[in-house]
Amino acid sequence: MQFANRVDAGRRLAARLQHLKGEPVVVLGLPRGGVPVALEVARALGAPLDVIVVRKLGVPFQPELAMGAIGEGGARVINTEIVRLAQVTPQELADEEERERIELERLAVRFRGSRPRLSLAGRTALIVDDGIATGSTARAACHVARAQGAARIVLAVPVAPQDWTDQLSADADELISLETPRSFHAVGEFYADFSATTDDEVVECLERGAAAATPPSTKRVPDDDHPPYDGEVVVTAGSIQLAGHLTVPERPIGIVAFAHGSGSSRNSPRNQFVASILNRAALGTLMFDLLTDAEEDDRSNVFDIELLARRLSEATRWLRAQPAAVRLRIGYFGASTGAGAALWAAAEPGADIAAVVSRGGRPDLAAERLTAVTAPTLLIVGGADHQVLQLNRGALARLRCEADLVVIPGATHLFEEPGTLAAAADAARDWFVTHLAPGTRPAV
Repeated sequence: MQFANRVDAGRRLAARLQHLKGEPVVVLGLPRGGVPVALEVARALGAPLDVIVVRKLGVPFQPELAMGAIGEGGARVINTEIVRLAQVTPQELADEEERERIELERLAVRFRGSRPRLSLAGRTALIVDDGIATGSTARAACHVARAQGAARIVLAVPVAPQDWTDQLSADADELISLETPRSFHAVGEFYADFSATTDDEVVECLERGAAAATPPSTKRVPDDDHPPYDGEVVVTAGSIQLAGHLTVPERPIGIVAFAHGSGSSRNSPRNQFVASILNRAALGTLMFDLLTDAEEDDRSNVFDIELLARRLSEATRWLRAQPAAVRLRIGYFGASTGAGAALWAAAEPGADIAAVVSRGGRPDLAAERLTAVTAPTLLIVGGADHQVLQLNRGALARLRCEADLVVIPGATHLFEEPGTLAAAADAARDWFVTHLAPGTRPAV
């Protein structure tokens, strides 16, 4: 099979993807050549279109050979075998990453302009390229989408090598290629016209996709008091500025600030998944890094619960001042050590936190503050996480507020078993909806 050009390839690929029509799909084109293909797919599915910016990391003396790729949100994929065979030094790898990171950030701004990045939380991320060669950029794109909270990832291309599913089956939930030829040397050999796609053409495709994505009759009337928002933010916490992501759906009933555990960040796939469940229940979410990069280098800070709690309290003051969150009740969701920080912060005088949920948390790290917590508190623990379960039972006995313990059968500490994280997220959603929604009884 040979395609006339990328538009032809996109239309043929769209016909293969009709089973996704009606799903909450966001089509993501890989710049540059994948975007014209993605535009035709987005049009056929009636889905919104965005880019997912990744950059190949080329071997220094052979730039066309990929030794890995990087993507938005800190995604990083390294082919250690190629690095070893090419004898690339750690400094050479770091230099290549720095160069490509600068270009990645430039392209993201160039392609999107003033448009915010589309939220993938709870949605199907349909990643489209004009073809697969080594798979490094596609793998990085899947990692980016997963980190941004996509509930499902579909990778679709017009052409790929026969063994591409072996390379990428662990990175996407569904892989689709129209053609997988036995003899494969380069993507361009399967196109009559494979001329380079320019930056301007990418921007034009995205503008056309944005104009066609949502028919006027389906647009909801926003809540004037709480304009919907979904994008990156800079959280001011005292004299420190922290990277974050704020999502406020239309007509929100409350907002939840996340406190992640040690070694994690605002890009935690588990917390992103929980946030997507909350967003679908009309709950806003604030995901932010509790520490700066320099602070994280000192491992003692990661377990300094008092410091983390202070950052959470300062971020909460920042959040209350945001137009999208004004007068909304605020809850805390803490995971692992972050749960200790959430409970510590909720116990501060005048905190005015409406609810706290701990997932696989360490409430014992806030032991001296537990009796001062007034916010209704839900402790969620895996049934197979025996040591942490005992710690939570002890914390439950010390809490004087409305409190409950939910044990997810078969779950270990990270809730990696099928269905266990979804069960935890559902329990968190129900607790927050009950205690944050207008008209419910406030914490005392």
